[in-house]
Amino acid sequence: MHAPVLVLKDSLKRESGTKVHHANIQASKAVADIIRTTLGPRSMLKMLLDASGGIVVTNDGNAILRELDIAHPAAKSMIELSRTQDEEVGDGTTSVIILAGEMLHVAEAFIEKNYHPTVICRAYNKALEDAIAVLDNIAMVIDPRDRATMLGLVKSCIGTKFTSQFGDLIADLAIDATTTVGVDIGQGLRDVDIKNYIKVEKVPGGQLEDSRVLKGVMFNKDVVAPGKMRRKIVNPRIILLDSPLEYKKGENQTNAELLKEEDWNLLLRMEEEYIEEICMQILKFKPDLVITEKGLSDLACHYLSKHGVTAIRRLRKTDNNRIAKACGAVIVNRPDELQESDVGTGAGLFEVKKIGDEFFAFIVDCEDPKACTVLLRGASKDLLNEVERNLQDAMSVARNIIKNPKLVPGGGATELTVSATLKQKSSSVEGIEKWPYEAAAIAFEAIPRTLAQNCGVNVIRTMTALQGKHANGENAWIGIDGNTGAITDMKEGKIWDAYNVKAQTFKTAIEAACMLLRIDDIVSGIKKKQAPGSGPAKPKIETGEDADSEQILPD
Repeated sequence: MHAPVLVLKDSLKRESGTKVHHANIQASKAVADIIRTTLGPRSMLKMLLDASGGIVVTNDGNAILRELDIAHPAAKSMIELSRTQDEEVGDGTTSVIILAGEMLHVAEAFIEKNYHPTVICRAYNKALEDAIAVLDNIAMVIDPRDRATMLGLVKSCIGTKFTSQFGDLIADLAIDATTTVGVDIGQGLRDVDIKNYIKVEKVPGGQLEDSRVLKGVMFNKDVVAPGKMRRKIVNPRIILLDSPLEYKKGENQTNAELLKEEDWNLLLRMEEEYIEEICMQILKFKPDLVITEKGLSDLACHYLSKHGVTAIRRLRKTDNNRIAKACGAVIVNRPDELQESDVGTGAGLFEVKKIGDEFFAFIVDCEDPKACTVLLRGASKDLLNEVERNLQDAMSVARNIIKNPKLVPGGGATELTVSATLKQKSSSVEGIEKWPYEAAAIAFEAIPRTLAQNCGVNVIRTMTALQGKHANGENAWIGIDGNTGAITDMKEGKIWDAYNVKAQTFKTAIEAACMLLRIDDIVSGIKKKQAPGSGPAKPKIETGEDADSEQILPD
């Protein structure tokens, strides 16, 4: 009789070895297949139902994967890739998933032949280094101040998006916005903070052609007292506060004992005097517009309007920061610390306009604004959301070029050049790593192959012709025109990609593939749901004969 063996059936489930590799690779390929059809200018759109029941129509890789509800851990980590890519460079979210899926797909054959995953990863990392070296070779340096080149590049990057049908509009908006908020950080470098200093304001109605970049900012607020305060001021002096213009309340509950009736009047007068004092400290600087992030009492409103000052209250902190950057004001914490240098005088016009049902305040015509608002108009909310997503990608591409002004060919030409060069180099790789290295070279062809599939041309003929042209690492600029499927020179067709985007795509895809290949166990600590009232599950005792060898715990 064997001694009884304790087996944990529920709380620990375990899969291992080749099975896990196979499952991970299948899950990753499934994610890649979902968005494979959204690559290129002739790509399909996806219609998604989001959690709240709304509809999203898009072909942006990240936006699609964000809405997926997937349980498999490997598939989840693939989805993270596109989010990383979106945050890092803002473009190439579809390419990175397709490339990572293909890298795992070609590794499957080696896993089945019992290659060790570490060997495959070593070969992949070597291939990545060589691929980045090829990118450096074929990259072309441009001048980010040359608007025509920038326009061509941003257009080719968002040519795969839904808004490409509106011509130069989105590209123009993106370049205007990023050049406005760019700041020099020394050594000839510029930094662009899209998240904090470019606000996209979507207002349904009007036509898409009415969209524009304001030389300043706009926000969804009206003045505090519409009848008494001016709604249009030319060359306003602006004071920005983040303190309340109302009587301070006690931090915690305050009790005041009043013995005489006059004390009550005294208390009220003290409150009024305090507010009057604050207002006088502000009015000393003769402002035309006072904006505060906190509250503003009726009495303060009275004092300000009596002196012809317009006031706006409860503004978001982010909006306040943008106004400060646009008009040159400094946000002041305490009114008694105000100085002349804190007053913003850079704005040319303050105006409140009614658009649709709502009032919007504009602070525009600024001298040298370092923040701006992109005003988007359009027929419906869904259209505006898609335009905003495309605009964010376009601005990211423009930012990448301003930061690192290097271009590589688009249309799959870069991947084909990398593939051809790696195939040549694979003959000089020694030992067992030669085969996975060569497989990585073939995996790069997934991008041009998918482009050809989405154009509807004969994939095998097109790929054979392209491989012939790229055979010796020559003709680096020959690729596929995503609209027609013709094989053309990318320089002539002005189909370009930012160097940053390509390099990041390759790095993210290969590193993710290596990470997933090195997983040999998935151990889940999630307990199965029990029927209510059944009490805690007891560990099941089994004898040695019928215990599964993989689940036996050591004595």
